Amino acid sequence: MPEIISVGELIVDVMRMHVDEPLDEPGIFAGAFPSGAPAIFTDQSALLGRSAGFIGAVGDDDFGRMDIRRFQDHGVDTTWVAVVEELSTGCAFVTYFSNGDRRFLFHIGNSAASRLPEPPPEYFAGCRWLHVCGSSLSAGERMRAGCYRAARLAHEAGARISFDPNLRPELLGGEEAVRAVCAPIMAIASLVLPSAAEAEVLTKTSTAEDAIAALLDGGVETIALKRGAEGCVAITADERVEVAGYPVEAVDPTGAGDCFDAGFVVGLTEGLSLEECGRLANACGAAAAGVRGPMEGSLTREEAFARAGIGV
Repeated sequence: MPEIISVGELIVDVMRMHVDEPLDEPGIFAGAFPSGAPAIFTDQSALLGRSAGFIGAVGDDDFGRMDIRRFQDHGVDTTWVAVVEELSTGCAFVTYFSNGDRRFLFHIGNSAASRLPEPPPEYFAGCRWLHVCGSSLSAGERMRAGCYRAARLAHEAGARISFDPNLRPELLGGEEAVRAVCAPIMAIASLVLPSAAEAEVLTKTSTAEDAIAALLDGGVETIALKRGAEGCVAITADERVEVAGYPVEAVDPTGAGDCFDAGFVVGLTEGLSLEECGRLANACGAAAAGVRGPMEGSLTREEAFARAGIGV
C-alpha cells in the first residue's frame, strides 16, 4: 500500500503563453498539461522515490488518459483513480500578470474531478502521510466530503496529515468560511505548509509570528512557512531553521508550492533534519517554477537530492 497518499482534483491546466493577457479576451494558450494541486504533490513524491498513491477521478477522455498515463509513468498507484464516463476531465484556464497575480477559470465542481471514489479503510493500512490541499476543500461539497473522509481514515490508521492551505477565500465566501472549511483538517494536521498570509487567515491573527504560535498551540507539530524566492522557515516547538531559496527565472509558478510540499514530506519521511527538509523542498519548488506546466519541472530523486546537496 502507498506510504504517501493525496486526495482531490486531478485536472489539466491550459495557460496563456504570455503575461498580462486577460482571460476575457481572445488569445493563444499552451497546454493542456496534467495538473491539480494534490496530483502535482503526488507525482513529485513518486519521482522522489517514495511509494505514492492518489484518490481522484478523471473523465473517459483524452485529458483523463493523459493524467493517468503521467501517474503510471512516474510510478503513482492509480488503483483509486476513477474514470467517470458521463463527465469530462476537470480543467483550469490560467493567466499570469507582471505583478505576480494569477487568474484561474476553474471547471472542477461539475466535472469528473469532483466524483472522488471511496477507498476502503484497508487502503490506508501502510499510509504514513495523507496530504490535503485547500484548493480541494474549495472545489465543492462533494470533493470536500471525500477529502474529510480520506483524512479521517488515514488518521485512524495511524498516518500523519499534511495540509497546504492553498486558500481560495473568493470561492468560499470569505475568511470565516475558509476557517470553517479547514477546521476538520487542521484539527488532525501534523504538518502545515502555508504562506505567512495563509497562516494568519487560518489562525485569525495579524502577524506571522502570532500565527506560528497559534498553530503550535493548536497541536501542529511542524510548520513549513513558504517565502517564495526567499525560501522557507521550518518550525517545530523546539527548533526554527531559515532555509534560503534557489535562484530561478519563474516561468510558471503553478505547482511550485505543491512540489515544495512533496519535498518537505519526503524529507520528513526519510528522517532528514528540518534544514535538509527545507533544502529539498526549496529545490523541488524552484525547479517546478522554472518550466511551463505544473508537473513538467518536477525533479527525479537524484536531481532533487543533488540540487539540495543531500546524499541519496
